[in-house]
Amino acid sequence: MDRITLNDALSMSRLVYGMWRIGDDADTSAEHVRNKIAACLDQGITTMDQADIYGGYEAEEILGNALTPELRNQIEIVTKCDIVAPVGRYADAKVKYYDTSRAHITASVEHSLRLMQIDHIDLLLIHRPDPLMDHHETGAALDEVVASGKVRAVGVSNFRPYDWDLLQSAMKTKLATNQIEMSLLCHAPFINGDLAHLQMHGISPMAWSPLGGGALFDAENAGLRNKLKTIAEACGVDDAAVAVAWLLAHPANILPVLGTNNLERIKRIGDAPKVEMDRQTWFELYTEALGHEVA
Repeated sequence: MDRITLNDALSMSRLVYGMWRIGDDADTSAEHVRNKIAACLDQGITTMDQADIYGGYEAEEILGNALTPELRNQIEIVTKCDIVAPVGRYADAKVKYYDTSRAHITASVEHSLRLMQIDHIDLLLIHRPDPLMDHHETGAALDEVVASGKVRAVGVSNFRPYDWDLLQSAMKTKLATNQIEMSLLCHAPFINGDLAHLQMHGISPMAWSPLGGGALFDAENAGLRNKLKTIAEACGVDDAAVAVAWLLAHPANILPVLGTNNLERIKRIGDAPKVEMDRQTWFELYTEALGHEVA
């Protein structure tokens, strides 16, 4: 498995295991979670993607209960903060909102460290752009958690280029990545400037929902599914691996975040790099996704 260097302190596996729905599994035991991580490690997938809000603020603790010192030393942990929803520890909140204040970021880091039973977070992301963000306060808070050693690298998620530039302008620490939605069904970032902005700054983006939340395989996308299936059969992989390979083929060094609770599917998510995607094949899939040929 290839690795991508985000900064001097952190590199991650090219494919990332997403733990968004880890709390939805019928089995959330420490042993079962360890089996999922082991299946990832067997493929060279060492990066685990979390967020404080996942599982109603319970997913981090599920991971923490499974971690041993030996296992922790083999993985990189990504987590996120700033979404406050009226569930779990924020059950008294009147409304779902974003909080990028220094106090909230600092408290969120402490919660994450405690729940995952770790002494540092490898990558902390601001989960959503906050309309009330004071970029000086937020930037200083992110600088502080890095300087403290509690976080190795910081980045953002779902930011547009102008959101990124605003926050970065108030920081000493270089933002390491932007995790945005990208897939054959969500391909706007390839032409709307989101990827171009990151490439210009030499930033490797992370891609959430690289299979379109499973919609890629719905009946309404039968044409695209058939093309994926044809390529998959020729390469000896499944359709999902081809869809992920489409992202890997882009020169921006995209890191897809793949989430499933099915252990057998986890064992196959490392197949995407086996697919050789030439330019014409890439555009064949892109054309089908667009619903028309390029101009």
